[in-house]
Amino acid sequence: MSLQWISTFLEAQAAELGAATNTQLAYARDLRNFADWLSGHGTAFDAVSRDVIEDYLVFCDAQGLAKSTRARRLSAIKQLYRFAFEEGWMETNPAIQIRGPGRDKRLPKTLEVIEVDRLIGAAEASGRNPLENARNICLMQLLYATGMRVSELVSLPVSAARGDPRMLLILGKGGKERMVPLSGDARAALAQWLTERDADEAKKREKGFPASKFLFPSRGKLGHITRHRFYALIKELAVAGGVSPDKVTPHTLRHAFATHLLANGADLRSIQVLLGHADVATTEIYTHVLDERLKELVLDHHPLAKD
Repeated sequence: MSLQWISTFLEAQAAELGAATNTQLAYARDLRNFADWLSGHGTAFDAVSRDVIEDYLVFCDAQGLAKSTRARRLSAIKQLYRFAFEEGWMETNPAIQIRGPGRDKRLPKTLEVIEVDRLIGAAEASGRNPLENARNICLMQLLYATGMRVSELVSLPVSAARGDPRMLLILGKGGKERMVPLSGDARAALAQWLTERDADEAKKREKGFPASKFLFPSRGKLGHITRHRFYALIKELAVAGGVSPDKVTPHTLRHAFATHLLANGADLRSIQVLLGHADVATTEIYTHVLDERLKELVLDHHPLAKD
């Protein structure tokens, strides 16, 4: 029964709310963990009470799981039982009054402008051939110029990049679209990559391969370069550019995009739109990042702050 509940819930999430694939996978992992725990305790999904869910949360805490992980698991459970109640599978919702552990407030890691310059410089010197070189430069330029999520970047359709665009149309979370402007360097990198890409695609078509609809095509199952491959690439560029690999992920470049815009006078509302945040409260975290950077600047450089 548990797997059937989970499957039906996930199908409804995808159909009614347009839940992204990554969101569905996260729900599935968390709910299956809960199902395994229930099975080990001889409890069926439809026999769960508030006490049982709270016992599971205590179990998660005892495992040393982070607050964010426990909060995410509870969120999945609450949504499942809300769905079960609305569908009439249960007479009551056992999770409705359970409060989560909250999340530790951590400022997002970001990068200095010079570190971003080093990463882009490393991209310009990377690749085994002109095709890889142009692709790597374009990936880095687009990511930093737009602040896209890595999933949005790697799955961009090539149609969005035709005609030397000054704006890119991006399909974000929940199927929401937004427009982001391109810098001159990003447009130049995009034009060079399209030249190399189209020439390579023409060769593939001569060999019988179908045309790719993606800007960054791959022969893999998804049809485009994967998030994992780009994650590995950006780590390689960090090492080549003399930037600590621990500091560099696709998401830290997204944070750098927002932080650097804010530092140079952009308003929060504009940054919210560019990042695709549903709530400006999510974007406000970057004001705290900037506050921390300014504090460090004073402590490091003010003459009266030195011993």
